Amino acid sequence: MAKDIVVRVAGEGGEGVISTGELLTKALARSSLRIFAFQTYPAEIKGGPAMFQVRAAPHELFSHGEQADVLVAFNAEAWELHHTILKPDGVVLYDPAEMPSIDGRVASYAVPLSEISAKQIGVKLTKNVVALGAIGKLVGLPLEPLVSVIQDKWGRKGEGVVAKNLEALRAGYNYIAEHVPAPIYSIPESKEGRWLVLKGNQAIAIGATAAGCRYYAGYPITPASDILEWMAANLPRFDGIVLQTEDEIAALASCIGASFAGKKAMTATSGPGISLMVELIGLASMAEIPVVIVDAQRGGPSTGMPTKTEQGDLGLAVFGSHGDAPRIVLAPANVEDCLFTTIQAFNLAEKYQLPVIILTDQYLAQRTESIPYPDLDSVEIVNRKTPTPEDILDGYKRYKITEDGVSPMALPGMPDALYVADGLEHDEWGHPNLTPANHRRMSQKRFRKLEFASRESGFVRIYGSPEASIGVVGWGSTFGPIREAVEEANKRGVRVAALHTNMVYPLPEKELSEFLAPLKSVIVPELNYTGQFAVLLKSRFCKDFHQLNKVEGLPFSSVEILEKILEVANA
Repeated sequence: MAKDIVVRVAGEGGEGVISTGELLTKALARSSLRIFAFQTYPAEIKGGPAMFQVRAAPHELFSHGEQADVLVAFNAEAWELHHTILKPDGVVLYDPAEMPSIDGRVASYAVPLSEISAKQIGVKLTKNVVALGAIGKLVGLPLEPLVSVIQDKWGRKGEGVVAKNLEALRAGYNYIAEHVPAPIYSIPESKEGRWLVLKGNQAIAIGATAAGCRYYAGYPITPASDILEWMAANLPRFDGIVLQTEDEIAALASCIGASFAGKKAMTATSGPGISLMVELIGLASMAEIPVVIVDAQRGGPSTGMPTKTEQGDLGLAVFGSHGDAPRIVLAPANVEDCLFTTIQAFNLAEKYQLPVIILTDQYLAQRTESIPYPDLDSVEIVNRKTPTPEDILDGYKRYKITEDGVSPMALPGMPDALYVADGLEHDEWGHPNLTPANHRRMSQKRFRKLEFASRESGFVRIYGSPEASIGVVGWGSTFGPIREAVEEANKRGVRVAALHTNMVYPLPEKELSEFLAPLKSVIVPELNYTGQFAVLLKSRFCKDFHQLNKVEGLPFSSVEILEKILEVANA
């Protein structure tokens, strides 16, 4: 029996493809399995190809998997687009009303989804729930977790709606029981442990709340809107305020104002929104005001591919400003990282009094994983440095020159600590001062923060062979495929090590220098056309890197990275 199982559901937007996948994911998780799921869907509200893939296993998973054990094709186009991902012994479930037959070279089962939903259930819209029941039985799921996810999803709509959907679920489940000899997977015995099933965006929102964020402003944009929705539903319970603004500029402006007033603040957007925020990022940097900004990257440029993944905003996040505007840029590697990296982002913003940008992407933002239940009570929370009576005694210097560049930040209303925070260059007291010597001193002060930030610990993972001659350096959501590729390469006798950093600016130079020094060849996989992280590495380490760039709106597979490793090893 397989150690894991991969199921891909494909069809047209509006057919319930995504909801089928989400319900299946929850049912698998409730059966004690670890899960890893991702989705891709059209930008249109209805129509266009949609796909949901879930991988499940009794052990930790690092990626969405390679080939599928089960392909559920809601229509003929889904079969044409996705049949190549089936394993040689994979199984296809299809609706004979949509496609009369399947290539005889693969195992297939015709499940009359449309007929069952329309004639037996009497509700055509239950087609996807019939499919859910069929998939559940095929992969060996007990009926109970499937029933529970149906009750949770439709419970608020009344007993009649729940009853119809349960009838559809059982119809699909029983159809497979009658027509398929045995399940293709065996659910292992339940193991102890507490797991949370979260999307990346949800984890970011939880992390922000745990870090003390009490003001959130945002404007809806794919794929970041889930954060605004979660915050609107939950932050008021923690005495927080959520504001949907008229645009991204207003969102960040209000966050800067809230932070100036003493509240930890965050906004989230995607690439087009970051473009609009550039001037205000410079203001937060110049005025030294903490703020956290999430960029859930998507395919670009311009409107680009709003529902597809890409890592194309790194250059904008690091260098997007007129003049030199220091900021910190972080990139979580997985859903668990989304939670804890967001806490780290707030800690760094407060500690160094500057903007911190969190780079995710559509793959990670809307990916679902089961993660260990977080112990938030043990997490360190950092608050900004405020002036002591001694700091105010001889006149309060808001922008006092210090060793690490950080000055005490007064809150409005503090006695004898009044200052003006604006975008003009200023002296230590905050008074406008445009002299050459002052601009040099204040620029040095602001950038000293990055020197100290680059020494922060806890942002780098190193794994693989200690005797490696080939290295892989990654950032963000490429972590899982890189890890699986490195493990497979070492199994094949190719000595490879990997470094994955969650801090992409400033670079963790000490760890990178030590990692790169003994290596003969280094590969940098990233989801953009120009190799933006490789360019950043070259500028600091004067070393040639093997770039592996993918720009298709889809994440890497571990096979793609493994093939590059073997190519370099054989060169």
